[in-house]
Amino acid sequence: MTANDNQGRIPPGGAARDFGVLPRSPSEALVPQRPPEPPEREEVDPDPHPFLRMFDGLVTFIFLMACLVVGAYYWAKVKFDQPGPAATSTVVVIPRGEGVSAIAERLQRDGVIADRRIFMTSILYFMYLKGQRTLKAGEYEFPKHASVRQVLDTLVEGKSIEHKVTLAEGLTSYQIVQKLLAHPELKGEIAEVPPEGTLLPDTYKFGRSDTRQDIVERMQAAQKKFLAKVWETRAEDIVVRTPEEALILASIVEKETGRADERTLVAAVFRNRLKKNMRLQSDSTIIYGLVGGKGALDGPILREDLDRETAYNTYKINGLPPTPIANPGRASIEAVLRPANSKDLYFVADGTGGHVFAATLDEHNKNVFKWRKIERELRAQEAAAKAEQEAAAPAAGQGTAEAAAEPGAAPPLTAGAPVPKTVPGTMAADPMSGILADPAILMAPSQPLEAPAGAAAGEAVPAPPRNPKR
Repeated sequence: MTANDNQGRIPPGGAARDFGVLPRSPSEALVPQRPPEPPEREEVDPDPHPFLRMFDGLVTFIFLMACLVVGAYYWAKVKFDQPGPAATSTVVVIPRGEGVSAIAERLQRDGVIADRRIFMTSILYFMYLKGQRTLKAGEYEFPKHASVRQVLDTLVEGKSIEHKVTLAEGLTSYQIVQKLLAHPELKGEIAEVPPEGTLLPDTYKFGRSDTRQDIVERMQAAQKKFLAKVWETRAEDIVVRTPEEALILASIVEKETGRADERTLVAAVFRNRLKKNMRLQSDSTIIYGLVGGKGALDGPILREDLDRETAYNTYKINGLPPTPIANPGRASIEAVLRPANSKDLYFVADGTGGHVFAATLDEHNKNVFKWRKIERELRAQEAAAKAEQEAAAPAAGQGTAEAAAEPGAAPPLTAGAPVPKTVPGTMAADPMSGILADPAILMAPSQPLEAPAGAAAGEAVPAPPRNPKR
């Protein structure tokens, strides 16, 4: 066996030797081999300061949150502006005290929104980013296909349906209460009829939850606030001494004329008469004394009504009546506190719905003469129109027309025609239109009017005639 054969064999029970690493000589076996060079290692920076590590994490967190907020904003924007499911406009009533979750369920149930979860998520945007904290109760009308943004805008800003009731100037407190009780959108009772003159006429808006008593209290508060404000701007030469007296006189002015440009002139007439200690002699006060807050008589004022003793008969009493006779509006109150600068003591209808004013009785009588001529023309036209109507009527109605045409018979009156009445006068020269007369009056030509207290001896002073509002 050769040496090469021995090198290729593995001794029994031993491991194979790697003859490639055997020393090549005895001297090499005595010298240890040099170990290989270690591999090159990358240099590692020392650990950063803990504050830097925290700052780095904070920047990363802020960046991620910013990305989340931006993404949520664009998601919400898309959802806000998507058309809603409602195919028609929808009215929803949100009760007072109902929570956000219940409101969302109600809106989804009524078909205003498609998904209450989107609505709840959107609440965060409206209630915090926009600074709004509550959804307001009320009755709301949402247009068809209203988006979530529109729905939330409506609820957050409280754009509820507003009903309204208009209460005109010159109504008595009783009449205002009756109108409120008849309004179909209002509910509740009214504790009592408020004192006359304490309600400010206006158009009042109200919601579903408002009651009739709420409207009354609002009118009282508005009148009190307005009166206190304008009282500070009163003229120096007014005759009323308190705000309450201003309301009394303003209520009479309110009944005297419906013309805005005449209120200060009418107020000046009454101021001048009160300064001269002349009685006001206003028909509207007589009517109030007879029927109270009901507002109107069943017919014209009669002579016996003028003689009747009541606290409101300004033909009999000096000065102002004890209370207002209606609820005056802002313009009439302002007119009493700042009347026109005039010396007029009389006024009479001019045939156009207005009045002509006079400072002397002689001038007033001339104005009345002109008015009587206009009055006769108006009545002649009405009689002619009535005659034409009855001439065209069936034969069954001819008897009535013939009876009305008999000598001495009063000319027939049509609907809306002036209602005649007879009141005292210095001559045929002191027409005073009653609350039902608009504007014609028939005068008794020979019955002198008793001079009021304070008038010059022998002077007959007629009352200031007017064309009142109904």
